[in-house]
Amino acid sequence: MNDVILRVEDLTISTSGRDDPPPVRGVDFTVRRGEIVGIVGESGSGKTLTSLGIARLLPHGLSLDATTLEFDGHDLIGGSDRELRRLLGTQMAMVFQDPMSSLNPARKIGKQMVEAVREHRGLSKSAARELAVRSLEDVYITEPEKRLWQYPHELSGGMRQRVMIAMGLMSEPSLIVADEPTTALDVTVQAQVMQLLCDLNDRSGSAVLLISHNISLLSEVCDRIIVMFRGRIVEDLTTSKLLAGPDHPYTQALMRAVPDLATDRTKALETIADTEFDLEEPARA
Repeated sequence: MNDVILRVEDLTISTSGRDDPPPVRGVDFTVRRGEIVGIVGESGSGKTLTSLGIARLLPHGLSLDATTLEFDGHDLIGGSDRELRRLLGTQMAMVFQDPMSSLNPARKIGKQMVEAVREHRGLSKSAARELAVRSLEDVYITEPEKRLWQYPHELSGGMRQRVMIAMGLMSEPSLIVADEPTTALDVTVQAQVMQLLCDLNDRSGSAVLLISHNISLLSEVCDRIIVMFRGRIVEDLTTSKLLAGPDHPYTQALMRAVPDLATDRTKALETIADTEFDLEEPARA
């Protein structure tokens, strides 16, 4: 069996009707089965657009091109719309940054959870609801039967994020793409959500593509980290290499910009200037 679940070669995302440079260009990376891979970079570096392009969820006005874009052996560029909907609706789970913008505030949690799984797996209403309850239990939500009858605003931010993860798990995905899943959460809940993703990776073997601006957070859970700057990958390295000392000056600057307990609080934190880095320097693997 092929060890690679996701293969991306020369991925470019362009804006239509403009002369602006592509916001994402020449992106190459792979994700292996069961692997946890992080994508890190400043806001605007292209990491979220990359994930949306992979999931074929780009907003209107953006177009995607790639030499290779394969998921679980399937071509995501040349495949039919029907085939892609079924594949991406079952085998790839998306967890977005703000669950309140992804969950419909006017519909109960249960109805939203069973909709996709009934469409893609053909389950009966009762079977889908039973699966929803089990999925909520898997993400450690208390009183799961009760939660199905609640609206999103009745749950805390951490619980809503767990609901989003549970929805993705209902189809037993091969890959979970989590885009800034902890940004809106406090530190305690953030740690719980990260631990949950690691637990799911251990239990189910699902690969995880974790997107964040927090390089320290990614270094705690990821096997590899991909560093993006202005729409390009500047470094692709193992977490052990990152902690030992990255090669690219931009990655080094990201590391220095993260405060720790030894940081001198009387001094201003380091900032990152675009002029410090050579964008033409090839990405390192």
